[in-house]
Amino acid sequence: MNDFKIKYKIWLETNDNDGILGDGKWKLLKTISETGSLKTAMKKHGLTYRKTWDNLNKIEKILGFPIIERQRGGKEGGKTILTPQGQAIVTAFDKFHEKYDTLINQALQETLNEIKQKL
Repeated sequence: MNDFKIKYKIWLETNDNDGILGDGKWKLLKTISETGSLKTAMKKHGLTYRKTWDNLNKIEKILGFPIIERQRGGKEGGKTILTPQGQAIVTAFDKFHEKYDTLINQALQETLNEIKQKL
């Protein structure tokens, strides 16, 4: 039991339980924001182009607004940036994790300790 830890993820879903956006997509969007590159972000997170593009399109369709903007480039290449709405999503997830990660991890550790005591 000493080698165990409890993990958690948060995500948004529709009332029909259709997942929209969670920690994985937040990390992807954050990396796009930091690097200006969808390709670099996908590579960093081990994602395929087709699945990532499909997921981003799904998010935009469900939310009803674009979250990324692709800019084709000339000799310096293109870039991908977040729309203001996309950046607002990243900021909201950032604030959530800054505010609650420590508290949640403490509660999860307490739960794990309780499990260990009862085994």
